[in-house]
Amino acid sequence: MSQSPDSRSLLSASSQLNLMDVDSIDDKEFDIPQVDTPPTLESILSELEDDEEQFVLEDTCLLNADNMDARSCDTSSLASSDSGDPAHLKRKRRTVDLNSAVHGSVLRHSLLKGISAQIVSAADKVDAGLPTAITVSGVIAVGTSHGLALVFDTNQALRLCLGNKTTGAEFGAVSALSINDDCTRLLCGFAKGQITMWDLANGKLLRTITDAHPPGTAILHVKFTDDPTLAVCNDSGGSVFELAFRRVMGMRSCDSRCLFSGSKGEVCCVEPLRAPPDFKDHPITHYSLLAMASLTKILVIGLKPSLKVWMTFPYNKSDPSSVPQLAWQFVQVQKTVNPVLAFCKGDTVHFLLVKKEETGTIHVIKQRQLQLSCDIISLSWINSRTLVLVDSREKLQVVDRPSQEVLETLDLEQVQLVYNSRHFKSLATGGNVSQALALVGEKACYQSVSSYAGQIVYLGTKSAHIMTLRNWRERIDCLIKQEQFVEALSLAWSFHEGTAKAAVGLYGDPLKRKGVISDKMVEVLFQFAAHALTKCPEQGKIQVMEQHFQDVVPVLVDYCLLLQRTDLLFNQLYPRLSENTVAKGVFLESLESYVVADRLEHLTPAIMKDLLTHYHSSGMMNSLERCVVHLDVTSLDIQQVVQVCWENQLYDAVIYVYNRGMNDYITPMEKLFAVIGPAIKEGRSLTGMDVVMGNKLLVYISFCFAGRAYPLGNIPEDLVIQVKNQVFEFLIRLHSADSSEHEEVFPFIHTLLHFDTREFLNVLAMTFDDFKNDKQALEYQQRIVDILLQVMVDNPDFTPSQVGGLFTFLARQLAKPDNTLFVNRKLFDQVLEFLCSPDDDSRHTERQQVLLELLQVGGVVEFDEHRLLNLAEKAKFYQICEFLYEKKHLYGRIIDCYLQDPLRKFEVFNYIHNVLSMPGYSPEEKQLVKNKALQHIKVLVTLDPSKSADLVLLHFVEEVQQISSELQDDRLLYEFLSCLLAPREVLHPASSLPLEQDLHELLLDLRCRFSPDQVLDFLHTSQHYRLDEAIQITEKYRCNEATAYLLEKKGDFQGAFAVLLETLKEKLAPVTAESDDRDGGEDDVEADSSSALGTIKDLVDGVISFCQRNCQNLGQQHREALWFPLLDAMMASQKQVQELHVGDTSEVLKELTMKVLNCMASFISLPAIIQQILQDPVYGKGKLTEIQGLILGMLDTFNYEQTLLETTTNLLNHDLHWSLAHLRAAVTRGLHPRQEFCNICLQFYKKRQDSAEEIIVFSCGHLYHLHCLQQKDCVGGFAADLQQQRWRCYKCSSSHGGRGGHSTEPSRERSKSLAQTHVSSGHHDTGAGAGRKKVFVEATLDPQQEQSWDQIRSLYRGPSRLSILSEVAHCHREEKMGSLLSAQSGPESFHLKLSPPPLLEE
Repeated sequence: MSQSPDSRSLLSASSQLNLMDVDSIDDKEFDIPQVDTPPTLESILSELEDDEEQFVLEDTCLLNADNMDARSCDTSSLASSDSGDPAHLKRKRRTVDLNSAVHGSVLRHSLLKGISAQIVSAADKVDAGLPTAITVSGVIAVGTSHGLALVFDTNQALRLCLGNKTTGAEFGAVSALSINDDCTRLLCGFAKGQITMWDLANGKLLRTITDAHPPGTAILHVKFTDDPTLAVCNDSGGSVFELAFRRVMGMRSCDSRCLFSGSKGEVCCVEPLRAPPDFKDHPITHYSLLAMASLTKILVIGLKPSLKVWMTFPYNKSDPSSVPQLAWQFVQVQKTVNPVLAFCKGDTVHFLLVKKEETGTIHVIKQRQLQLSCDIISLSWINSRTLVLVDSREKLQVVDRPSQEVLETLDLEQVQLVYNSRHFKSLATGGNVSQALALVGEKACYQSVSSYAGQIVYLGTKSAHIMTLRNWRERIDCLIKQEQFVEALSLAWSFHEGTAKAAVGLYGDPLKRKGVISDKMVEVLFQFAAHALTKCPEQGKIQVMEQHFQDVVPVLVDYCLLLQRTDLLFNQLYPRLSENTVAKGVFLESLESYVVADRLEHLTPAIMKDLLTHYHSSGMMNSLERCVVHLDVTSLDIQQVVQVCWENQLYDAVIYVYNRGMNDYITPMEKLFAVIGPAIKEGRSLTGMDVVMGNKLLVYISFCFAGRAYPLGNIPEDLVIQVKNQVFEFLIRLHSADSSEHEEVFPFIHTLLHFDTREFLNVLAMTFDDFKNDKQALEYQQRIVDILLQVMVDNPDFTPSQVGGLFTFLARQLAKPDNTLFVNRKLFDQVLEFLCSPDDDSRHTERQQVLLELLQVGGVVEFDEHRLLNLAEKAKFYQICEFLYEKKHLYGRIIDCYLQDPLRKFEVFNYIHNVLSMPGYSPEEKQLVKNKALQHIKVLVTLDPSKSADLVLLHFVEEVQQISSELQDDRLLYEFLSCLLAPREVLHPASSLPLEQDLHELLLDLRCRFSPDQVLDFLHTSQHYRLDEAIQITEKYRCNEATAYLLEKKGDFQGAFAVLLETLKEKLAPVTAESDDRDGGEDDVEADSSSALGTIKDLVDGVISFCQRNCQNLGQQHREALWFPLLDAMMASQKQVQELHVGDTSEVLKELTMKVLNCMASFISLPAIIQQILQDPVYGKGKLTEIQGLILGMLDTFNYEQTLLETTTNLLNHDLHWSLAHLRAAVTRGLHPRQEFCNICLQFYKKRQDSAEEIIVFSCGHLYHLHCLQQKDCVGGFAADLQQQRWRCYKCSSSHGGRGGHSTEPSRERSKSLAQTHVSSGHHDTGAGAGRKKVFVEATLDPQQEQSWDQIRSLYRGPSRLSILSEVAHCHREEKMGSLLSAQSGPESFHLKLSPPPLLEE
C-alpha cells in the first residue's frame, strides 16, 4: 500500500530520537516554541529541555509532583531542612540500620516526545483520530480510532502510516496490534471484526481477513506466536480462534480454527508464550503454549503438535468488574530456566511454573502467590524478578517477586491511559455483548500497555510513555540529587552486598563489582561530608550544630568501617571535618561506640592526641577510659595517656596501659594500695570511691592469678607464670617501698584483710585450686598461709568473724584430698577458746555462725567434743550444741536447745514432726523425742497452740487425755482444745481422738466461760457432744440461745420456744421500763437504746425463724401455742412503751409486731388472730383506735393476697385457653403430602384410575395406599370399624430403611402421626380424566396425645376462686383451715405452674 501525503508529511516531520539508547538522546531536536495557553499535552511536549538531563520530563504536571523531583522525575521524597525545628534538636545520633531496605527511584519514566508529538500532529493535521492501541517490538506501532496504524522506528521517526480513512470508515478503530518476532509483519484487529496483515518492510497490505470469526464482534486481541505463520485472536463474543497463514501458488490465505467458544465462558485475554532470542531453542517452545483468561478461570493449552488443554485454574472470589491479566516470563528456578505464567483477577497475583517432563508431558506447578491491596488492571514483567502493576486508581507499582516487596509507586493519572471499553462493549457493531464482559471492559487497558526487552510502553490519549529500570549508578545519583545521602549510601551498600532489589548494570566478577561500588561509595562519602560542611547552620545554638553533625558523622564512620577504609576516615575525611570545631568534636565523640564495640582498634597518633584533649576538656573521662582499654596500645602515647589517667583516677586505663604497654603488672597494684591503704590504716570509714578501688584491686589480683588480662582479654601465655609469681612476691613483701618506721609487717596482706577478709580469702581459695602441680606456687601458698596466721591470730584488730573466716578457709583447704598445707592444730584450739569466750557478749550470732561453719568443714579439724560442748553451753551457742547432739544421736537434748534458743524456739515443732515422721530414726530415738515433747508440752502449747494441736493430732493422739490433764491453766487448755477440735478441710491420718465426746463437752464448758458469743457457732459445727450434757452446760452458764438450739435439736419445741421467749422478755424489760435517770447524758441514753433495740430485732427475727421452721410439723393447736405468746409479748411491750411516750422505741416495736403478724398469718387463720387480739386484756378494755393499726395492716395483707390469687387465676385460664386453641388447630389442620406417590409401593396415586382407592396422609407428609398399610401391618388400633382404626406411618416407624412392623416400644411412639386423613378416590365417567375425591376427613388423637391432654386438664383443675373466697369469708377457723388444706393438698396437687405451653408442630 502506498503512503498517503499525510503520512509523508508526518515522516518529514519526524525526529531522530533513539528510543533504545536513552543516554544518547538530544532533546534540543524538539525545540518547539511555548504556547501561551493553559498547560496541555501539546504545550508540555513543546517545552525547552535542559542540556544536562536527557529523555527526562521537566514539567511535573504529567506525574505526581509530591513524589518526584522536577529535574530527575524520581519518586523519592525531597529532603527537608528542619534545623530550626525544636523537635529536631531532640533527635538522637543517627546510626546506620543495615537491615532497613532503601530502594530509591527504581523506574526511569520518560516521555516519548517524538511519538507523542506526532500522535497529536496526526490527529490534528490528517484526522488520524485518537490513539487506541500500541505494541512494541523492534519498532513501535500505534493504532488510531480512524483505522490508521503509525509505525515508528527506534529513533522515534515515523516510518510508515498504514491504512487510510476510507479503511477506517469501513473497519472502524484499530482495537488490537501485534508484531512478529523479526519485525516483518504487523497484525491489526479492528472494532468491526476485520483483521489486516501488513508488511513492515514496505508498508504493503498482505491480507485482509474478514471471516476468521463470527461477524458482528470486535477484535479484542490479536497475537502472533513464535511461529510466524500462526496467530490467535480473541473477539468480543468471548471466543478464541487460531489463524494459520498459508501461501500457495502466490496466493495468500488464512485458515481459522475455533480454540474456545464464548458460549462456554467468555475469554477476555489471551497470551501466547513467545520466547526471547536467548531461549528460542527451549524445548517447551515446540508446544506453542497459549494462556487464556475467561471470566471464571485460566486455561493453558498447546497448539502443537495437536491441540491439547494442559491446565485449568479457577479464580478465587473477586469483584466481577476486575480485569483478568496474563503475562509470560522465562525465569531461572533451581538452576533451570522455565516459563512462568503470572495471572491475576482482582488483588491476588498467582504464578504458575510450566516445565516439560522427560516423558514429554507439560507439568504445571503453582508457586507462591502475591497478595496486594488494590484492583489490578495491568500486569507486566520488566525482568525475570520484577513485575510492574497498574491498579484501578492508575497507581503504578514496581514489585520484587521473590520478596513480594513493593519497591516503588508512581502516579499515572496524568498520563491519561487509553481504555478499551468501546471494543469490549462492541459499540461499533451494535453492542451485542454480555453484561459481564461489558462490566470487565470498563477497566480494560490491554492494548495500552506493551512490554519488550525490559521496557514497558504506556499509551495515553495524547502521549506515549516508556518505563525502564534505572541502573544501579542512576538510582544512587537520583538520591544524591535530592540530598538524601544516607539513603544513597544504604542503597549502595545493598548493591555491594548483593541484597538490592531490581539491580541493573552490575556484571562480571563479584570482587570487581564490589570494587566498582566501593569507589562509588567513597565518592558519595566525600560529597556527603562536603554537603554537611556547606549546609551547617552558621548561626544559632550550639546544640543545633551538634545535632546537624550527629546526623552525618556516625554515618561516615560506619561506612568507612564497613568498607575497611580507615585510611579514608582518618587521613581524608577527618582533616576536612576538623575545619569545623563542632564537627571535630562530634567526630571524636562518635568514635567511642565503635572503639568499645571493637570495630575500631587502632587510631592514628594525631587522632589519639586530639581524642585525649577533647575528652579531657569536655569532662568525658569515663568515656575516655572505656576507649583506652579497647585500643591497641601501639596507637597510644603512653606517657600522655598515663598522665591524664592518673590525674583523673582512671585506674582501669592505667592498669591496661601498664599491663599491655610495658608488661608491668606490679606498679598498678602499688598505686591502688596507695589509694586505699592510708584510710584503712588510720581506721577511717571508707568512701564510695575507696570501696570501688578496693574491689577493683581484688578483681585485678584474681585476674592475675587466673591468667586473665584486666579488664579484657588474656595475659600472653608466656607471661602467665611470671605474672603469678610477681603478684605473690608483691603480696608477701615485708614492707612497702616507701615504708615508715611504724608500718606493720606485710602491709599489703594487712590492707586486703581489713578491707574485705572474706573476699580476699575467696580470691586465695580460687587461686589455690589451680596450684596442683606448680612447685613454686605451692611454696607461695604455704608462705601466704603462714603470714595470714601470723597477722590475724591474737590480733585484736580483727573481729571474730574475720578470724573464724580465716580458719574456715584453712579447714577447707586442709580437707582437700591433695592438700600440701601444714597448719599447727593448736591454733584451732586457740580459735575455739576465742570464739567461745563467755565473757564477750558482742557479735554472739556472728561468732556462733563462724564456729558452726568451721565444724561443718569436718575431716581435718577435730576438737575435744566434751570440752567443745561445755564451751558452747557456757557461751549459749545452741546451734553448736545441736550439731554435737546430732552426732551423738541425743535428739531429746536437741529439743531443749530449740526451746532455749530465743531465735529458733518456734522451729521446735517442725523438728519434732520431722524426727517422728521421717525414716532413719530408730523406734527408741523416736520414743525419746516423744517423751521429751510430752515433758515440755505446756511450754509448747504456750508457744503456739495451733502448731501444738497439729503435732498432737499427728503423733500424740493416744496421749490427749494426759496432755489435757497436764495443762492446769483453763485458759491455756481452752486455746489448745479450740485448735485441736477445730474443723479441718484435710483430715489428719490419725484424727480420730479417744473420748472425743468428753473433749467436745469440756471445750463447750470452757467456751461458755471464756467466749460465750461463740458457743452457738461451735454447736453448729460440732457433732461430737451429747445433747443432755450439753443442755446442762449451757443452762449452767445461762447461754439461752445455745440452750434453745439444743432443745430444738432434741425435739422439745415448746421448751426451746420458752427459753427464747424468756430471753426476749428479759431484753424487752429494760426498754419498756420507765427510767428515772433519763435526764443525764442524752447521747449515752440514745446509744444504749439503739443497741438494745438492735438486740431485740435480732431476737425477734430468731424467734420468728424458729416458729417458721417448726410449724410445718405441728398441728393447729401447737402452732397457736408458739405464735400467740410471741404476739402477746410484743403487744404488751408496745402498750407499755406507748404509755411512756417514747416515740422511736414505739415505732420500732410497732414494726416488729406487724412483722410477727405477717409471718404468723401464713400459719394461723386471720379470724383466730383477730380474736386473740380482741381477747387480749390490754386491748379488750381499750379503744378500737389502739388496735386500728394492727387491723389495717392485716387487711392490707389480705388485699394483697386476694389480688395475687386473682392475677394467678387469670394467667392460668389464659394459658389453658391458648394451649387448647393451638392443640385444636393442630389436630384439625389439613395435611399436605410431600410426594405424589405411595411410600410403600412407589405408585403415583393420580395415575391409578382402574378402581376406587383410599389413601392415608400422615402429619409427617408421607402418603400411603390403604391396602399397602394393611399389608405392612401398620394398624395401631383395635376397633373393627375402619374409620376408628389408628394407623402408624410405616416409614417413620421403621428402624432401618423402611423395614417396619408392628412395634409397641416407647421409643417408636414418636413415629405415630398427630392426625391421619383418609382420602377415598374413585373413577369418574364424565370424562376429563381421573380424579380423587375426599370421602371423609377425620381428626383423631393417638394415645400419647390423649395422655398429654389429660395431664393438661389435670394440671389446671383446682378449687375455684369463689369457693376459696367463700371459705375465707364464712367458715370458722378450724373448718376453714381444714377446707383450705384439703383444697390445696388434695389428690390433684394444686400448685402454681407458669411454665410456657408446649410447642406444637405448625
